[in-house]
Formats: sequence, C-alpha cells, structure tokens
Amino acid sequence: MEHILSEVKNHVAIITLNREASLNAFHYDMLVALQQKIEEVRINNELHAVIFTGSGEKSFSVGADLKERKNLTTGQVLRNLNKINEVFTMIDQLPQPTIAAINGFAFGGGMELALACDFRIAAEEALMGLTETSLAIIPGAGGTQRLPRLIGQAKALELILTARRLHAKEALSYGILTRVVERQQLLSECLAFADRMLANGPIALQQAKFAVKQGMNVDLNTGLQLERKAYEVTLPTEDRMEALQAFSEKRKPLFKGK
Repeated sequence: MEHILSEVKNHVAIITLNREASLNAFHYDMLVALQQKIEEVRINNELHAVIFTGSGEKSFSVGADLKERKNLTTGQVLRNLNKINEVFTMIDQLPQPTIAAINGFAFGGGMELALACDFRIAAEEALMGLTETSLAIIPGAGGTQRLPRLIGQAKALELILTARRLHAKEALSYGILTRVVERQQLLSECLAFADRMLANGPIALQQAKFAVKQGMNVDLNTGLQLERKAYEVTLPTEDRMEALQAFSEKRKPLFKGK
C-alpha cells in the first residue's frame, strides 16, 4: 500500500496521507515517503500550490503511530523525531503556497503538519490540538515554535500545557484556521482558495512568501533588505512584462511562471 498519494489539478499538487485504518498516523516509512514526495514537489516548476489532506473522513492525522512507538527503542524514537522534524521543515520551506485541508482529527504531529503549512482550512467536524503533554512528552515537530508565532505566546502555552482539543470553530477563533467549511466542500474550497492565489504571478507568489517568512525571523531593516532582494527576482521575469501588457490591453494576464 502506498502511504502517500498524490494528484495534480490545475498546477495544484494534492498530497494525501494514506493510512486510513491507523487514522493516518505517521510511522517511519510513511515519513520517508512523504519526504520523497515533498522533494519532487519542491523542484517541479509546474506545481504552483500544494494541498495536504488525509484519507477517509475521520482523520487528517493523529500524529505519531503510538502502536509502533510502543515497540521502538529510544534510538528509533529519536530517529523518527529527527525525520518528522526534517520533513515538516521541508514543508514549511516549500516555495509554493501550502494549504492543510483538515478533514478530521489533527492531533500531535498531525497538528504540527498543519502548522507547517501556510494556511489551514478545516471541515466543521474537525477536532485538533497539540496533545503531547497528556502523553508526558512535548510537541517535538515544531509545535512549540510555530504555534506561538501564529497565535501568540499565552494562547499557545494555554493549548500546549492543557493538551486541549479544539473544535474547528474554536480553532478559527484562536486564529489557527483560515476558515471552516462544510465537509463536502473542503477540498473544493481549498482548490478555489489556491486558484485565487494562482490567478497572480507564480514567481511573485513564491518571492512574497519568501520575504514574509524569512522576514519574520529577522529585524525590520534586514527584513526590508530581504524584501528588496525578493522584489528584484521578479523584475526580469516574462510574467511581469505580461502583466504590464495585459493591463494596457485591458485583459487578464496569462502567467507562465517564467
């Protein structure tokens, strides 16, 4: 069985975690397969956005496969921890905009995968949280770092230290989610959201994402320099000239990502 499924719709890669019987929990082989798929996406210039979701209707991902972990040595657990951090960092650093389509449970590492994405759209029935402290561990795949950067320190500490599980509308009120939609509309809403971004220049999207994400980690003056460099990347592109031509001709531009 393939642990990771993928398809492409209109320049959007849809990557599906495919261990439905295990609620899409991560084991080592699944992480390796996900890493390989992310690397393929990263270097594919024809892919302009990425959607992550889980197979079935119950779960996006419940995080680490605890049945597997029970039988692992400490060294193997650390191996898995290193791998999940490596993979989620790759997702965080993808040049394309990324969307987590949260179709069900998103706990622990599943929630951390969603936090590694740029946007999170959830079905109304979705339930999510960083629940690791209830298992006497802590979030170890970026949760303690990405969540406070998203919603602030106090709210993040509240959710992490209480291991609280949030319904989708609660997560929306915390600022974790971009929007909440009916389950049957989840994928179509994510695709529509991606299409709204992809109506703009693909290279500009990547450079804007780069400037924002890198700028968040430096002082303002350094961030402004990063923005200038990212802007300069767009100047020699065919897409920029096409935008100017389309404006003068009063039509929609046809961007090619060049």
